Parts: sequence; structure tokens; C-alpha cells
Amino acid sequence: MTDRPDVPDTWVVRLRDLLEALPECRTEDAWTGVRWRVGSATVAHVFGGEDQLFRIVFRAEPGEVLAFEHLGSPYFKVEWGTNVVGLLLDDATDWDELAELLTDSYCLQAPERLTVRVDRPDVR
Repeated sequence: MTDRPDVPDTWVVRLRDLLEALPECRTEDAWTGVRWRVGSATVAHVFGGEDQLFRIVFRAEPGEVLAFEHLGSPYFKVEWGTNVVGLLLDDATDWDELAELLTDSYCLQAPERLTVRVDRPDVR
């Protein structure tokens, strides 16, 4: 079995700063990599793959899942879950876009009492 690389600390810190700014979102070690949760719901999970590439998976609106799948790399649809998509992370990652996607994921997973506290100027 091939080892999975550790996600670069700078990326984990950047993701933690973004996600922990959202109400009641917390960082946890996952079976591999790191995940962020609100309550018992996972908002995002970042990890290194056996292919040595880094991925982050998160939730998307059902209508956007097909779009992510058809966009192709760096986006992908995960085979489990109906609204789980992902993004390959590398030095060219658009962190502003990723921040919007992760905020959307949070708002899909968190209870309304928390999502109303999130500033989302680009609500779809």
C-alpha cells in the first residue's frame, strides 16, 4: 500500500483560518488528513491521496454537482454521497474561489440558526 502524503501545514492553517471563522465550525483529525465539522456534519475534508495528489472534498448544491463533474480537473465528483464534490489542490489553486465553495458547503451542512450569521454576498 502506498503512503499518503501529509497535507502541507500552510494549507491546513489557511483552511483552518477560513473554516473556523464560521460559527461553531471546528477542526478534527480525520482517518487521513484533516476535516472540519459543524455539529456532526462534515463541511470539508483535505487529504493526500495514494497517488501523491492533494484533494479537498466538500458539499455542493445538487444543481451544481453535475457542473463540477463536467468541468473536469481540478474538480471532480465523489462516488459516495449525492452532493459531495472535490477539488485537487496544488500551487495554482484559486484560494478565493475555494473559500466561496467552502462557505457554501458550510451553509449546506450547518443549521439555519448558524447560517444566518454568515456573510454571503454572492448567495446563489
